[in-house]
Amino acid sequence: MLDPNLNSPTRRGFVTMLAGLTATLRLLPEAAAQTAPKTGTNSPPTNPAPAGKGNGSASGASQRRIFVESEFAPLRTVVVAQCQMRLPDADVGSQEHLNDELSIMPEEQRQIILQLLGREHAMAMPERQQQWEAEREALQVVFEKHGVEVLRPRLLTQWEKEAGGKQGYSNSFVRDPWFVIGNVVVEGSLRFPHRRLEVLPSRDIFQKEVYPAACSYVAVPQPEIMPLDVDNGGPGPFIEGGDVLVYGRHVFVGNSGRASTEFGAQWLQKVMAPHGYTVEVVRLKPNILHLDCAIGLVREGLVVVYLEGLLDGLPRALKGWDQIPVSQEEAMSLGTNGLPINSTVYVTDPSFRRIGDAVEKYGVAVEYVHFDISRSFGGAFRCSTQTLWRE
Repeated sequence: MLDPNLNSPTRRGFVTMLAGLTATLRLLPEAAAQTAPKTGTNSPPTNPAPAGKGNGSASGASQRRIFVESEFAPLRTVVVAQCQMRLPDADVGSQEHLNDELSIMPEEQRQIILQLLGREHAMAMPERQQQWEAEREALQVVFEKHGVEVLRPRLLTQWEKEAGGKQGYSNSFVRDPWFVIGNVVVEGSLRFPHRRLEVLPSRDIFQKEVYPAACSYVAVPQPEIMPLDVDNGGPGPFIEGGDVLVYGRHVFVGNSGRASTEFGAQWLQKVMAPHGYTVEVVRLKPNILHLDCAIGLVREGLVVVYLEGLLDGLPRALKGWDQIPVSQEEAMSLGTNGLPINSTVYVTDPSFRRIGDAVEKYGVAVEYVHFDISRSFGGAFRCSTQTLWRE
C-alpha cells in the first residue's frame, strides 16, 4: 500500500495491477555478433522487413533488425498492446486491503473498479472496451503516419485466461513483460504473480521476428514462490520494462520497492556488462510504480521529469539536460509517459497540453492522442508499447 506519510501516488498500472491483486492486495500494482553502437553513429536500413516476412527459418539468417539504441532514437518497429483485462474476484483478499487500494483513486474510477471485480472488461463494459481499442488503433495510425512498422501481440487463449483463476489476467500493457537493450531481447520477471503470464501473447512475435534475427534472447530466472506479504515477495530477481530506460550504453533501472528489485538490476548488469553496458539503479519514492512514471527522455538533452519522485534527484548522466518539470497530479495521470517517435516528434495525451506546449518550445512537434481509457488503467503511451527497433 501507499505509505500514509506520502502524498497521492503515481499510479501507473494500479488498475492494471488490480487485474492481478494478490491475496494480500498489498501493492499497486548473450550476446549476438553485433555490438551496440554509440548513440547516433549508425545508419540503419530504410525499409524494415514486413511482419512475418523475410525472416527465414528458425535456423536461417533474417533481415529483421532488432536493436534499441535509446529511448528517443528514430522508432522503426514497435509493438502496440492489446486490450484484454479481467479483474480479480471480489473475494480475493480482504475487504480492508481492497478499500485501502481503492482509497487512493478518484471516486468515479473507484466505482468502475468495483463494477469490474471478477468480470472481463470487454463483457462488463462493451462500449468502454470499444473506446479503449479505438485509442490503441489511433496510436497505430500516428505511428504509421510517421513510417513506423506496427506489430501486435496475439490475444490470450482460453487456456491462458483460465490459468489466471480467481486473480484474473491482463494482456494490456506490453512494456513490462519484456524489453530490448541494444540487440538483446529480455523477458522480464514481474512481481505480481498474475502478470507473469503477460509475456505469453508476445511469444508469437519472438518466434517469428526474434529467433531468426541477429540478436540475443534471454530470460530472467524465475523468482522463488513467495506471497507478496512476506518480505514484499522476496528479492526476485524482478525486473519490469517500465523501470528500464535505455540511453546508449547506459541503462537506468528504477527501484521503488513495488516492481523491479536490486537483485533484478544486478542480474541485468551481469547480462549486459560483457556488451559494454552500465546499469544504474534509480531509487524512486515508494508511491511510484515504475521509472517511466517519473522520467521521460524526449530527445538528447531534454527530459520530462517528476523530480519529487526521485530520491536522489536526476541521475548524473542527465544532470545537464533541460528539464520540463511535472507536478504530482500530472505524474499521477502519467504525464511523463509520453513516447518519442524520434528526436523531433513526441506523442502525448491532450490532457497534457501544458507539457506538450513546453516540449514544442524546444523544437519538437507533438502528436496528441486521446488515451483516457488506457490511462484509467494506469498506463499511457510508453506502457502500451514495446520497441523492437530504435536507431
